[in-house]
Amino acid sequence: MAEDFDLAILGSGPGGYVAAIRAAQWGLRTAVVEKDDRLGGTCLNVGCIPTKALLFNAEVYDSIRNSKDFGIECGEPKVNWEAVRARQHKVVTKHNKGLEYLFRKHKIETIRGFGKLEGNGRIIVQGPEGQKEVRAKNIIVATGSEARMLPGLEPDAERIVTNREILETAKIPESLLIIGAGAVGVEFASIYKRFGSDVVLLEMLPRILPLADEEISHELEKSLKKQGIKILTGAKVDKLERKGAGVEARITQGNQQQTLQAAQALVAVGRRPNTEGIGLEKTKVETERGYVKANQFMETAEPGLYAIGDIVAGTPQLAHAASMEGITAVGKICGKPVPPMNYRHVPDCIYCEPQVASVGLSEARAREMGYAVKTGRFSFKANSKASVLGAEEGFVKLVCEEKYGEILGAHLIGPSVTELIGEIVLAMRLEVTAEDILYTVHAHPTLSEALFDAANAVYSLTINA
Repeated sequence: MAEDFDLAILGSGPGGYVAAIRAAQWGLRTAVVEKDDRLGGTCLNVGCIPTKALLFNAEVYDSIRNSKDFGIECGEPKVNWEAVRARQHKVVTKHNKGLEYLFRKHKIETIRGFGKLEGNGRIIVQGPEGQKEVRAKNIIVATGSEARMLPGLEPDAERIVTNREILETAKIPESLLIIGAGAVGVEFASIYKRFGSDVVLLEMLPRILPLADEEISHELEKSLKKQGIKILTGAKVDKLERKGAGVEARITQGNQQQTLQAAQALVAVGRRPNTEGIGLEKTKVETERGYVKANQFMETAEPGLYAIGDIVAGTPQLAHAASMEGITAVGKICGKPVPPMNYRHVPDCIYCEPQVASVGLSEARAREMGYAVKTGRFSFKANSKASVLGAEEGFVKLVCEEKYGEILGAHLIGPSVTELIGEIVLAMRLEVTAEDILYTVHAHPTLSEALFDAANAVYSLTINA
């Protein structure tokens, strides 16, 4: 027997579950179809949250190892990997249960199984209890993405892994080869180097974090090398194979070839959309290399069918982008005055050590687009709170339009910058200028004063440098 809903959502990740809650708040009878046995999608279960739990554990361990610098002698700490992983699972489970509670609170129906679009607002769900039909006036596809693997290879439990399998690794590898130096690659390099692994980071393009502002890439590379991480850029992996108890990779860097061995290899070469087999061919939806085309209100070419999150063509694969896309789509469905998505105002945060955060245009991209650009740069070495924390690496860089001081972008590397970026995102959304930040009182001593000083630097008026 078919069930009728105002809205059905395929996927319960940060796009799907946020859309479902907002839809219920706005009075829509809502169902979420989820193929996994836990709510939350990749982000909660095998992505953002467990990874950040490991990063924080690594930070605590690193702080204890270096506590003598702060006058506290602890002796040599020891990593209990089983306890580290148990805490990671505890954090994830807490939020799994939190989502289940929120779904009950808002009377959102969870339908377990794999959902396939049948056209005309119909979804066939193949679940543990057989087949079920769901009918909905509107449908949001939020099926997310999976890690890409090198051609001809499949991940396993221990030696060749993606971000998913590495979270279940039974022990800290003595050596780790990471292929791909984007966000996932540099975060896991930061985790495992601090836990004692010998880490080699490979990037096929000329620099790590190839999509970041160039100054940020160079600063992070300098810092990671100082930490003892070996970095090879312009390095193409010709072959990766399991050999002995570990792995072996043949790589080409320029005109030179070399062979690298490690206990484990993490493949972090991007993600692919989960759109295969979900029935898009039975709709009018337009696709591009498996990604779904959608407008700024997340509408597809199929009336009443919306797409959000990692499956949307030309958009950042970020949990918080998916969440806002979900709110935007539901707002459109309900006739609410929601603004269209503006991807220039979506921050990108990387939680390695030191942290990286950015929003808007890089300096190079702003110049390419024809802007007359002025930048303001301020180093954390001159920030008193950073000195107190013993975390003086990095800087804040504001990219501004010369005439009016409009903030076109911001690029930060250093302590807690993933928290600081929020001020700049709000400033850009409200069309605040660098001069407005210059006259905004920032508490002292705080890391946020670095934003104040960078705004002053746009006008060559820096106070603390």
